[in-house]
Amino acid sequence: MFNTWSRLPRATRLLLGARAARSVGQGALIVTFALYLRALDWSAPAIGALFTTGLLIDATLITLLGPLSDRVGRKRFLLVYEAAQATAAIVALSTSAPIALAAAAVVGGFGRGANGGSGPFAPVELSWLTQALAAPSRGPVFSLNMAVGFGGMACGALLGGLPALFDDVLAGALAYRPLFALSLGGSLTCFVLLACTPDDITPAHAPTADEHVDADDDATTRQQENGLLLRLFGINALNGVGIGLVGPLMAYWFAVRFGQGPADIGPVMASAYAATALSSVGAGRLVERIGVIRAVVWMRAVGVLILVAMPLVPTFWMAATLHVVRSAFNRGTAGARQALTVSLVRAHRRGTAVSTGSVAIQLPRAAGPLFAGLMFGSGMLAAPFYIAAGFFSAYIVCYRRAFAAYDPACGTGERTGSR
Repeated sequence: MFNTWSRLPRATRLLLGARAARSVGQGALIVTFALYLRALDWSAPAIGALFTTGLLIDATLITLLGPLSDRVGRKRFLLVYEAAQATAAIVALSTSAPIALAAAAVVGGFGRGANGGSGPFAPVELSWLTQALAAPSRGPVFSLNMAVGFGGMACGALLGGLPALFDDVLAGALAYRPLFALSLGGSLTCFVLLACTPDDITPAHAPTADEHVDADDDATTRQQENGLLLRLFGINALNGVGIGLVGPLMAYWFAVRFGQGPADIGPVMASAYAATALSSVGAGRLVERIGVIRAVVWMRAVGVLILVAMPLVPTFWMAATLHVVRSAFNRGTAGARQALTVSLVRAHRRGTAVSTGSVAIQLPRAAGPLFAGLMFGSGMLAAPFYIAAGFFSAYIVCYRRAFAAYDPACGTGERTGSR
């Protein structure tokens, strides 16, 4: 493992380190933030509406930032993001006033769980990560990137149980507030690491001498790429609906369905992220053997079957075990899917590709927490799971049909063209 790490480009190592630092605070807040709002007497629909608002704003930023970063570089965007995250954490540490806390949550992405990623700036970060990597190595490195994030989320989720220990010193909802310090510390660490990371992007308007192609060929290639991106958008939208329905409010569902608090929910979420980190590494190896598409299809199919079973089990620990296993199979494929996305287009359009894939997930995902909150508030605790399973199933079928011929692990997905 050490030899593998030392062989990675310096920029790759620094970006992986930033993801690790960022993920700890995210892991703690995905366990506690919805419970914190509940302790502040926010209703389930209000909590869902806050998540929805933040996700919609993220989707808007994703649309703009990915293509723009292809032209002007990535570092400055990520530094601005980390500065904004640190500011949001300071606000949340200082006050629980609804308007201020809501604004901080929208900016800071509290409780939305980006697996160590940079929220709406994730397309920028992934494009940056891609710069020094050849196509065959992207699947394993992207899987390692996700494993690092999930590992940090696991550590943070364990720390999410701390409010139970603070309860004797800090009364009620106040016991949750110190956890925002984890987000602050992570953002400051990321800022330093990113400032040291080289951004060697070649501006899109300045191709090298051997990269010129006939204008007609370039137009044809762009048209083909746009067709692939359109497919990606539609298929990822199916995935986004399912994620929105069962992702952000999972800790809330455990609390309402089984009456558990952060001391029990935190270790469960930590176990889920730890299992997913291991699964991400395993998925990287599986991709090398059977390709991205087959790995994604089989692992996600197992995740759907488990999702259907979760609302049916009678005890918290049975549901918790299923959640851990489902997380490993369902989210462990994230790195492999990202590797496919950046391989659908030429190098100078990777920011656009990642933005397209991300915004396709974010837009429908944004509606999910609101509808899940309304269903939970009405006592319909199983409905979001079954609706999500239907969307996930459609996603798996469409994903295989659309991209089987573009698997980067099989040498069919890399595009070169003019860039």
